[in-house]
Amino acid sequence: MLCLLLASSASSPASILKEHLGKAVCAPAAGPAALRRTVEADVIRLRKYEVPIKRVARRLCLDPALIAAIISQESRAGLLLNNGWDQGRQRYGLMQIDRRYYQPFGMWDSEEHINQCSSMLVAGINEVRARHPAWSWDQQLRGGICTYHARAGNLQVYDEDPCDRDNNYVNSVIRRAQFLKRNGF
Repeated sequence: MLCLLLASSASSPASILKEHLGKAVCAPAAGPAALRRTVEADVIRLRKYEVPIKRVARRLCLDPALIAAIISQESRAGLLLNNGWDQGRQRYGLMQIDRRYYQPFGMWDSEEHINQCSSMLVAGINEVRARHPAWSWDQQLRGGICTYHARAGNLQVYDEDPCDRDNNYVNSVIRRAQFLKRNGF
């Protein structure tokens, strides 16, 4: 089984996270300082889910910081949810599964939900790896994160982040994962 950690085969286990430290990201609405404050607040709520996040990460061979970062990005660790739903009642749970495309499993904050969405993340990463074998591991990981968010299954160009018009989603998740990795996830 190939472990999907935030690392490349040619470097240390945390190299992908460390590689992006100090690099500018496209975040017009929330710069690095604002993002850091947001994640600092989220880490307190994320502690409640630390055990299930780490169990799922171990089972799926993912970095727990990546799962926690997506939870922080998607729902602010539950802060933005009303009984598990977003404001439009289309997306459900900590990791915001879209009910138009998927049947959510479990309660909105359950290990079952985290497992379902993390499995979708692994599938997205594997889909990008299969479609773009010449891309670097970092590019494949970023494409997989984007595929998880936008279901952009046929990414053709690496240079742009098709996840949102500000090219910010993947960079935000990576920044959050870096912070969370340094804080025990």
